[in-house]
Amino acid sequence: MPSYVVKENVSLDKRWVSEITPKAEDFSKWYLDVVRKAELADYGSVKGCMIIRPYGYGIWERARDLLDRRIKDSGHENAYFPLFIPESALKKEAEHVKGFAPEVAWVTRGGNEELEEPLAIRPTSEAIICPMYAKWVRSYRDLPILINQWANVVRWEKVTRPFLRTTEFLWQEGHTVHATAEEAQDETLRILEIYREFVETELAIPVVKGLKTERERFAGALQTYAIEALMTDGRALQAGTSHNLGQHFAKAFDIRFEDENQQMQYGWSTSWGVSTRLVGAIIMTHGDDSGLIVPPHVAPIQVIIVPISAGNWKETVLPHARSLLEKLRAAGIRCKLDDRDNYTPGWKFADWEMRGVPVRCEIGPKDIEKKQVVLVRRDNREKAFVPMEGLESRLTAMLEQVQDALFRKACEFRDKNTTNVDTFPVFEEMMESRPGFLRCFWCGSAECETAVKEKTSATIRVIPFGADEEKGTCVFCGKEAISRVLFAKAY
Repeated sequence: MPSYVVKENVSLDKRWVSEITPKAEDFSKWYLDVVRKAELADYGSVKGCMIIRPYGYGIWERARDLLDRRIKDSGHENAYFPLFIPESALKKEAEHVKGFAPEVAWVTRGGNEELEEPLAIRPTSEAIICPMYAKWVRSYRDLPILINQWANVVRWEKVTRPFLRTTEFLWQEGHTVHATAEEAQDETLRILEIYREFVETELAIPVVKGLKTERERFAGALQTYAIEALMTDGRALQAGTSHNLGQHFAKAFDIRFEDENQQMQYGWSTSWGVSTRLVGAIIMTHGDDSGLIVPPHVAPIQVIIVPISAGNWKETVLPHARSLLEKLRAAGIRCKLDDRDNYTPGWKFADWEMRGVPVRCEIGPKDIEKKQVVLVRRDNREKAFVPMEGLESRLTAMLEQVQDALFRKACEFRDKNTTNVDTFPVFEEMMESRPGFLRCFWCGSAECETAVKEKTSATIRVIPFGADEEKGTCVFCGKEAISRVLFAKAY
């Protein structure tokens, strides 16, 4: 982290961030250091469970609210369904239960008594929601059902990492039922586009939309679509999924309706979701060796005000800083005043840099004389001397500039690290030596897909939309390909 001296001759105290491992040295350790030092999360007493601390939850809360608005604007309503699923319900869709069996946690006792039927703690909610839809749907007039819930789920993971993969995590899961296959497919793709726009606009993370292969699709789904992002260590992260469930769950749970011709039909359903792993995506996409960088749209604190503690600053500077805080909050800017007197300004600078607050606002005695403040951007550390008059509009514009710059930088990284590869020796070499997405021809064979994973640990992340327009031969077996696909090592 470069050091520099601000106008009040207060330099960054680098000792606070010295405990963060450099990204290039050990990316995994860097990630855990940032989670810990920025107080995003901590480990719980149960293995694999995390405590989301207020600052980390603030990021999730902000992202949740922005996505929730989009979900509601698209015609969906929020509801809540139970945490527990009877074993008999979970087993109704065979492929579904087979896919989740290794991850299911079970409750077998209630108080001092053995339960007559074990209860699964939801790994996903199709098996608890579908029986209710079977009860509620009688006629085509009852359709579509467009319901979303914000909830927690439990999946008994063997290897965990805060936000990215934990035993319990938070998410939203939408579950819809439609009268026709076309309506269900339209819903699946509409939600996928909502996810893309949300992640790119609000989290400043570029993604690739596409279809999952049969091997990678959701258990019990007809088709699974996903948005994939590229982290700065070159690994992919699945940022959201949307599933066309066809009639599989409708037939398993007897979701039927009388159509306009008085004929009984099975419904067509979808499910879709994103989770708290998006917080991990923010860390890995935008963070640097000094710590976190939070996109302004989801930052719990967009501007941190740091008064320069020189002389009798509590009488001279602090009142102006408090007035500034009220002024910015009245303008709708999420800001905080760091008026702690047991830390130096340099220590505070480093602390808030590490926490990734988009803009730092410094105010000292000389600034008050000149009726100005010093604004420092977190993303590029550019400094600006800005008059107090009209500060609100200048800050609002600066926050949007930071948001846009973070997205452009992430796009540049993704594009620079996306490569067309047509031979398997080159594929193996690149997967071993450099990060990124590899765009390769694939024949459609599950055998080739499995062999590539066994040899390189890389998987097909998605078949990107429009990829079938190119013709070539499979990167592994040399047979005629169906399309280019996106390979990567993934979280």
